[in-house]
Amino acid sequence: MTPGPLLFARYAYPPNALGYCGPGDSGELLEYAGSGVSDRGLSAIAERFLGAWPYLSLIAAASGRKPLDTEVVEAYWVGNRLLDNVPGSLLAAHLTDRFDSRVDHGLSDPIRLALLGGRPHHNFHVFAVYPWTGLLRAGPAAEPLRVLDSCRISWGKVLSVDDEQADVQLRPLDYDNGRLRLGDPVVRRMLAGARGYRLAHSVRIGDLVSVHWNWICDVLSPLQGVELHRTTTTLLDLVNHGLGRPAVGSALER
Repeated sequence: MTPGPLLFARYAYPPNALGYCGPGDSGELLEYAGSGVSDRGLSAIAERFLGAWPYLSLIAAASGRKPLDTEVVEAYWVGNRLLDNVPGSLLAAHLTDRFDSRVDHGLSDPIRLALLGGRPHHNFHVFAVYPWTGLLRAGPAAEPLRVLDSCRISWGKVLSVDDEQADVQLRPLDYDNGRLRLGDPVVRRMLAGARGYRLAHSVRIGDLVSVHWNWICDVLSPLQGVELHRTTTTLLDLVNHGLGRPAVGSALER
């Protein structure tokens, strides 16, 4: 089992390298993830991710674990049974403490979505807390959709691996008739490594992998793939309902 701090680094590095979250030295995070070293220095870096760390702390407190426990980290990025330990009312209180003065209390109000069944998962934060879902309806959808699709944790099958890149077949987000859904499969070129380091080690053709900001983060087990798919589609149902649109569930592969 991958130590929690290393698992965190695998998923946190891609947006950190783009300057979107966390401390400034992304190269250090890549070296940790690629070398497989897990120490207090890596844990200290994780605590500086002000978007993710509070969710990890929430899941941990509700589960009697530590924030960088492997299952806690997996719950936030991929999904597992620990998410069920955080009821909607607790997530809503957490969001109120963090964002109440800044969120839009409209149809996509994340606090209301938490009460309707939200979970402290990264994809909930992307779909419900970030403003990009609301921006889909405010104008051209291409850029908000690109950001949503890149920022969420997605999954796909590796078709080829070439040095530090790989072709992955996955289902991108689509925005159709006022609702978000998973689109038809496409093949996209993803990063598998940089500077001699890889986030996910031993990626092979046929592997099911998780993807974040065009990076392969980890090789998923079949159960992890099911959890990520189920959590993502459940959150898409929730967000579409919260936007006052027909539920997307019937249009998604179950």
